[in-house]
Amino acid sequence: RLSSQEVGRDYHIYVRLPEGYDKNPDQRYPTVYLLDGDSTFPMLAPLHLFMHYDDKIPEAIIVGIAYGGFDPSINKRHIDFRTIMDDGTPGGASQFLSMLEKELLPSIDRQFRTIPTRNIIVGQSRGGSAVLQAAWLKPNLFWGHVASNPGREPNTKLLFGMDRTPPEKERSGYLILASGSRDRDYLRETALKWRDTIAVRDDLPWNTRFIDIPGGTHAADIGNAYRAAMKIMLGQPEESKTQLQK
Repeated sequence: RLSSQEVGRDYHIYVRLPEGYDKNPDQRYPTVYLLDGDSTFPMLAPLHLFMHYDDKIPEAIIVGIAYGGFDPSINKRHIDFRTIMDDGTPGGASQFLSMLEKELLPSIDRQFRTIPTRNIIVGQSRGGSAVLQAAWLKPNLFWGHVASNPGREPNTKLLFGMDRTPPEKERSGYLILASGSRDRDYLRETALKWRDTIAVRDDLPWNTRFIDIPGGTHAADIGNAYRAAMKIMLGQPEESKTQLQK
């Protein structure tokens, strides 16, 4: 349990350590932070292990950021993942990102053998839009960003200012948006606009990628999005090994 002073609420934090973690005390690992951990952690933590077996993806520490359930009385994703609410009042995105920056990430770095320069954040649906928010508002907090079928916020769509002046950040890491061809029409349309206006640019401080998932639906293809994105970011064993040693 993480009792956040920044947000004023508790979170349930789940951690999956890499296979062989105890037997290799000198090895350090990238860390993948999963939004909506109540659902994504049980799916993607074992998937990463199987990808390590079959795809030769380097092992990673997997962290699920959860609420402890799905009832709106305790699950506040509709606040944490938004900059502005439907009525125009501020959302909780700023406080949530401060929780990540000042509380959760330092805690994980203290307890486990992480590589702080190789933190990755993954989100689905509204969590996907929160990933894009994190990239724009805290561009140096995560090395990798994976937004799977992101939700479209009414005030920013999926751009979050990316169609204007890029943030001040040395070009490094990844910003990846995955979209299923059978996602909801208005979300698919916005994702394709992101592909055509953002993913093609070379002046942004990330390596941008658009992943098309043929036949993919809104929620059921988070595993396919995760697998494709990890192959891009960590999928070349020798290159990845060299990067992870830096």
